[in-house]
Amino acid sequence: MGQVHEIGVSFGGSNYVGDIGNNYFIYPNKPAGALFYKFNWNPRVALRGTYSFLPIEGDDAKADTNFRNIRNINFSNTIHELAVGIEYNFYEYDVSSSDKSWTPYILLELAGYNYTNVTSHSSTGSPIFGNKSSIALPLGIGFKSKLYRKLAFAIETKFRYTFVDDLDFVNNSTPNVNVEGTGNDWYMFTGFSLIYTFGRPACYKDGF
Repeated sequence: MGQVHEIGVSFGGSNYVGDIGNNYFIYPNKPAGALFYKFNWNPRVALRGTYSFLPIEGDDAKADTNFRNIRNINFSNTIHELAVGIEYNFYEYDVSSSDKSWTPYILLELAGYNYTNVTSHSSTGSPIFGNKSSIALPLGIGFKSKLYRKLAFAIETKFRYTFVDDLDFVNNSTPNVNVEGTGNDWYMFTGFSLIYTFGRPACYKDGF
């Protein structure tokens, strides 16, 4: 019977898609990381909680459109995120089994996150900064495999759709800044995880 608990750490890079810089969804350009815990409900489904530290930046000088190159503004921000969700394995996964030691998977979560925002602007148009919390809908894809005994690794990319348009400090109402109206911002993480498994349940839960 396989291990029921997993803890792990992720290392990689983060990026964002919004009103500044390029719009590549997989383009990690800032060092980022995460800590996570998983409870394996059965060999196909795990319940997962994650804390992520995700710096983001954008620079019009590196954009692939003339409009943004000419506008030439940039920003940096840091996102602190807590997320819970379900990880679904395409194949049965159990590191204690010789024939179930790897699988691709998908991940669906609900996240709460905190970041620096612009609360208002001064009479000269300079931004006045504050702190804001919101929610996001992360969707991830990955591959995981046994590494050695109770150690495993994973490679994962996770995309977060947000309900805000100010991770980059600008939106359609920002004074003296022309934006293209790209809609709400996204932020992403792509990286490598080391995972330690432990605990032996009497039996897996039925279902799924």
